[in-house]
Amino acid sequence: MAEVPIDFDAHMEAAMHQYGVPGMAVSIVEDGKTVLAKGYGVRKLGSQELVDADTLFVLGSTTKAFTSAALAILVDEGKIGWDDKVTDHLPGFQMYDPWVTREITIRDLLVHRSGLGLGAGDLLFVPRTLRTRAEAVHALRYIKPATSFRSGYAYDNVLYMVAGQLIEAVSGQRWEDFVREHVLKPAGMNHSTTDEVDHFATSDRVQPHARLDGRIRGMGHLEMLDERQGLPQAAAPAGLLASSANDMARWLAIQLNHGALPQAGKDGARLFSEAASQEMWTPQVLTPISKYPAPLDALTPQFSAYALGWDVEDYRGITILEHGGAVLGEQSLVVLLPSRNVGFAMQANSEDGGVVMKGLMYELLDHYLGAPHHHWVADFGAFKKQRQAAAIVALDAMDLAQAKIKAGSGKPPLPLSGYVGKYADPWYGPIDVSQDKARLRIDFTKTPNMAATLEYWQYDTFRTVWDDKGIEPAYVTFALDASGKVSRINMKSVSPLADFSYDFQDLVITPQP
Repeated sequence: MAEVPIDFDAHMEAAMHQYGVPGMAVSIVEDGKTVLAKGYGVRKLGSQELVDADTLFVLGSTTKAFTSAALAILVDEGKIGWDDKVTDHLPGFQMYDPWVTREITIRDLLVHRSGLGLGAGDLLFVPRTLRTRAEAVHALRYIKPATSFRSGYAYDNVLYMVAGQLIEAVSGQRWEDFVREHVLKPAGMNHSTTDEVDHFATSDRVQPHARLDGRIRGMGHLEMLDERQGLPQAAAPAGLLASSANDMARWLAIQLNHGALPQAGKDGARLFSEAASQEMWTPQVLTPISKYPAPLDALTPQFSAYALGWDVEDYRGITILEHGGAVLGEQSLVVLLPSRNVGFAMQANSEDGGVVMKGLMYELLDHYLGAPHHHWVADFGAFKKQRQAAAIVALDAMDLAQAKIKAGSGKPPLPLSGYVGKYADPWYGPIDVSQDKARLRIDFTKTPNMAATLEYWQYDTFRTVWDDKGIEPAYVTFALDASGKVSRINMKSVSPLADFSYDFQDLVITPQP
């Protein structure tokens, strides 16, 4: 078995410095043994508090594998089956289509083939919410599908929230409590947390960071974000578990050992059965393959699929399981190389961490597969710059076209009072438009602090200037009926690189009586 690269620490620190990542944590497990569990850098900008092996990072969507494992435990106990109908355990659950409501299974909740569009419903909890998990799950019945049931793949978060509700219905415990008691504690992951109360009670945790003052998110100066504004507890089963390097090393060992606990002796103690491990790793739905441009083209897989909370693909002819995660200024990545009995996990307290983690992922894979070393971090850095440059070009073109139109249009067709009113979207709920002296305001009332001034753009279109600059700017277009009154509002993100969770385009906002 290959050992951790000799220069790994120096390489990590150099990459973090180059790409502006304040803090990271890395875990590497080989043959069931932790060979690295370490923190790098600082917990927050301007602080001398170092990241250590027990420092907590919010994992984002790598939480999904924990939700799958929680379900696996219930399967092992005979309380549910992977192919049970969801309504067998949640009788009031509904999707938009009654046939889908009747047919959707627990397995379907986990594999992104429900027919919902990419990120559908994420505004129910992004960037935060006043809703309970049950209220968000109830809203799913109003979200129209983008495709037919089980016909393709589109990543979502909302159905993992349903999985969380199902765990509560079957076990009698909230997802937070069940995962803490039946997953984290038996696994020996004693520092990890499942809810924001425990998270914020832990002093050894990182602060999230992002670049928000440029023309697009990801450019500009790195700044610290308010972590309490970005943990929508309702969405916890999809992405809010927090963990550390030491704890993630234990998780890797359990995964590689097909559910057997690291401390298992002759009694053979397990977190979940080997059969459940096989189910969770088995590909369920093919996922689209986007070819990387040169010099990253060698990383393009030959096959790509989604299992139960895991991406499954090939690299250099070898199967790997991996999953990434991101939540308001923090990122994570978990990678398993079963044929070599190796796994590694990385967390970062900055949205810039993606470049470092993706590059290191392939550098570590090359190392453990005995392939020649290649500086993939640098190549991913160049790739990110190319995408940002292309986005700026697109924004420049939009601005130029808008300037020409605006020069002739001058002001909106209606007086500002003509746009004011109570509005709502079927699944999101109430959205208010008000007038504050000489400006319009829009307020997503179920989302704390998601309010904006509407600056006139062109025709009947305005542009949001959010009070919280961490929210993606959006265009807001008012459609008028024959009498000149607002009949509908459409929205879409301004940035070509906007995160898919800002699914403004899915909203159908209409006036309310």
